[in-house]
Amino acid sequence: MCSTDLAAKEAEIARFLRDYPRVVDAGRGHPALRGCEEVRWSEFPECPAAIPVLLHGLLDQAAAAEAKRVLTNSILNSVREMNAAMPAVLPFLFRLASDPQVPVQSGLLDLVVSVAGFSEPIDGRNEAMTRWFGSDSDHPEREQCRAVFMEHAGVVAMLAEQLNSSDDRVKLRQAAGLL
Repeated sequence: MCSTDLAAKEAEIARFLRDYPRVVDAGRGHPALRGCEEVRWSEFPECPAAIPVLLHGLLDQAAAAEAKRVLTNSILNSVREMNAAMPAVLPFLFRLASDPQVPVQSGLLDLVVSVAGFSEPIDGRNEAMTRWFGSDSDHPEREQCRAVFMEHAGVVAMLAEQLNSSDDRVKLRQAAGLL
């Protein structure tokens, strides 16, 4: 299975910073990012310490699309697995996706919907699903993300209303325990 290791994630962030050196100061003081610098990102397995730089990059008009791409690759370990840091990232994504001034707001909404999908519990009786995605006991970040969705149910409900797809609206509402 294709996965991205920490060294590759850090190399991609270094390249991003070479291409967009101004992002280090982008969005300083933005209320959506309050507290992102205090999270010990590198203490999560396979999570780069520079997540705050990518979150700030989402607020820079020139760098936002690339910041979203690099952030997504940094918080997803593979096409089937979230990074253990995802529950810590979600509140920042919710707040940024709620702000119409964020250049990649719609892309962040799509990412939040994807995280809702990744957070769904895996039926342990389904051997194929367990083999492909791993058991919930092996991936506590799923349940932790569901708890974050529920904790922010009001914001999640508002985000769901911004989605065009009824399936995506349902997925977000379910993740927040609203259905």
